[in-house]
Amino acid sequence: MRISNDTNPSNELNILRGRLPEWVAASKLQCKGGKVASYIPELSKAPGGALGIHIVDAHGNTATAGDCGLSFTMQSISKVFTLLLALIDNGEDVVFDKVGMEPTGDNFNSMLKLELVQPGIPFNPLINAGAIAISSLIAGDTAEEKSDRTLAFFRKLSRNDSLNYDLAVYESEAEFADLNRSMAYFLKDNGVLKGKVDDVLDVYFRHCSINATCSDLARMALVLAFDGTDPISGTELVPRRYVQIAKTFMVTCGMYNASGEFAIEVGLPAKSGVAGGILTMVPGRYGIGLVGPALNPKGNSIAGVHLLETMSKELDWSLF
Repeated sequence: MRISNDTNPSNELNILRGRLPEWVAASKLQCKGGKVASYIPELSKAPGGALGIHIVDAHGNTATAGDCGLSFTMQSISKVFTLLLALIDNGEDVVFDKVGMEPTGDNFNSMLKLELVQPGIPFNPLINAGAIAISSLIAGDTAEEKSDRTLAFFRKLSRNDSLNYDLAVYESEAEFADLNRSMAYFLKDNGVLKGKVDDVLDVYFRHCSINATCSDLARMALVLAFDGTDPISGTELVPRRYVQIAKTFMVTCGMYNASGEFAIEVGLPAKSGVAGGILTMVPGRYGIGLVGPALNPKGNSIAGVHLLETMSKELDWSLF
């Protein structure tokens, strides 16, 4: 039975605390139908049967279930926040001179349309080519300075000063990155990429390899849910306009080639990563972080998507 959408927020959190364990247990059964990412070898070590979720509201109250203490690398989830940082550093005109605003219909690591569709810029900031271009726009004189600023920004949004890189994943990404290097050199030749290719890729590999937990994602999502302001401290961390842009990309491009289906079945802004994380939110109410390393064929957590579909339908969360 669906729970009414006029549920008082505090009552709803109590409902979540009561129902989350059974919903997670039911969704965990989906794990056997997925596969842990292996194209970055270090990611293949993740437990394929894991599923955890952390939800936080505007007062810092939480609901958690499953393997929510499992750490994982942010991977493509980090692209949302490097986009925000690049917008803060450069403004919209500069950023959208280098990347577009449209879904591609192609795989996240495809470079097909870079050559076929003029003006030869990445279609959006959430595909690999777009995120590499965005990484080049982060302010800093060196790759190290850019990465330091990125990590500091992530720490501020998550309220976790211990957030750091998983160096084993970073090294694995850098070693098995021929396709990303091809994209970067093409972008450089096309006049899209600022700086040396190796330096830009180092920034990109590092932010993808930032280690997090579900609670870190949930706190970062909470800032987005409240349009750039941390509701717990009352501090504006990101301009509202830039958060609007990021959330729109999350709806249209955030779940790879399943973004349209996710919008229909869940109806919330979200961004996934191939380590199994999903960051999402109920705008004005909750930040949500979850992890389930077993992926479906589109590269999203198979159990995580099932869990979010269940929750959205039971609690009537869809924005649409």
